[in-house]
Amino acid sequence: MQIARFIGRVTIGGLFIGHGMQKLMGWFGGPGLEGTDQMMTSLKMHPPRINSLVAGATEAGAGALVAAGLATPLGASGLIGVMTTAIRKVHWPQGVWNASGGYEYNLVIIAALAALAEAGPGELSLDHALGIDQRGTRWAIGALALGIATSIASTEVGRRLAEQHEEQLPPSEGDTAPGAAG
Repeated sequence: MQIARFIGRVTIGGLFIGHGMQKLMGWFGGPGLEGTDQMMTSLKMHPPRINSLVAGATEAGAGALVAAGLATPLGASGLIGVMTTAIRKVHWPQGVWNASGGYEYNLVIIAALAALAEAGPGELSLDHALGIDQRGTRWAIGALALGIATSIASTEVGRRLAEQHEEQLPPSEGDTAPGAAG
């Protein structure tokens, strides 16, 4: 199991590092900050630049923690948070199955991260080398709860700020301003 957990951590964490760098730097064919800002705007996550930076940094940073096996429940909760947000903002309307754009893949990652938080990162990890033993059911539930809570908080703040932003925009052509004679 030590090798399996190591491979799982490095695979999941490493791919999330890359996913975050796609958002932040445009590496690996990613959109970079400008493209990520556009995505955040379309998802009503305001302010878009801050959400782009936080999403990319969370994916890269939490991915690095998971890959290294350092503060594993914290790293897992960060990735659970971004996957929960992806489900809530993008994939939920398409249903479960990935073939239809659904959330199947995201849910598998969340389950794998919860299992990793429960089992611990294994002996081939920085947690083990530093004598940190943060694993078990409580750590897994905590990682899930923190990830889901941060997703709910960030999407709610983003939605409210998007509404404020839309209210401050001048009326577009053809719109009649309130109180204007028509």
